[in-house]
This record gives sequence, C-alpha cells and structure tokens, in this order.
Amino acid sequence: MRNRLTRMIVALALVTVATPLAAHHGFDTEYDAKKKVKLTGVVTQVAWTNPHMRVYVDVTMPDGKVVNWNLELTSPNRIRRQGWGPSDLLPGEKVIFEGYGGKIVENRGSLLSITKVGQDKPLFEEGGPEAEGQTIPGAI
Repeated sequence: MRNRLTRMIVALALVTVATPLAAHHGFDTEYDAKKKVKLTGVVTQVAWTNPHMRVYVDVTMPDGKVVNWNLELTSPNRIRRQGWGPSDLLPGEKVIFEGYGGKIVENRGSLLSITKVGQDKPLFEEGGPEAEGQTIPGAI
C-alpha cells in the first residue's frame, strides 16, 4: 500500500512539473515563416498579459472586409525593458505592422515590428523565429 502511494505521488509530481513546460509553444507550432505580412490598420486592443502580450489590429482588406489581426509579442516585462509603456500604443491609433501569419488561423500573427503611422521608429521590433534562434530557409 505504501509503495503504491509513493508511486502515485511521484507520478502526480511529474505531471505537475511537466504540464507548464508542455504549455509553451515554439514559433513553428502556430506560425508560418513563409507567410510574412506587412499591413496597415487601426489598433482595437493592447493586452498586457503573460506569457505574451497581444495587439489586436483591424485591417481593411482590398475587398472592403475588415479583418481583426491578433498579434503576439514577447512578454510584457521584455516590452517594458525596451522602453514601451501601456500609454505608448492605444486603441484607435493607426499602425503599420509586419509579422508572420498563422498556420491555421491566418489572421493570427507573430509580430516582427509595429510602427505608428507618421513615425519613423518602430515601437517594437522582435518576434518570429529569429528571436527564438531558429533559421528560416526561404523566408522573406
């Protein structure tokens, strides 16, 4: 009985430790290095959430349809260390962003850079497989 209880406790401990590790994903899991995009749109939301920040941008497509892009950044802590604060990008601001589109959800992207229209310097430059040390053969 005692041996069985010990095995159950050890198994539970292993599952508890392994679950957070499996939860984090790599670039290739969600994004396609061959789907590089550069679009202009209007910010609808900036989510300062862990483990990744998100910026949501409405993009009006050539056919007139508005598509809301869900753009993933790095952690809020890393964004703050780059000098970007919560009041630096607000809903309603027009931006140009570059990133990689999603494999399954095409309007979900890994953000490479985001710049306010009329400004020369991006607020954010990072993301994509280069940030994770991966090489991308044939990527634009």
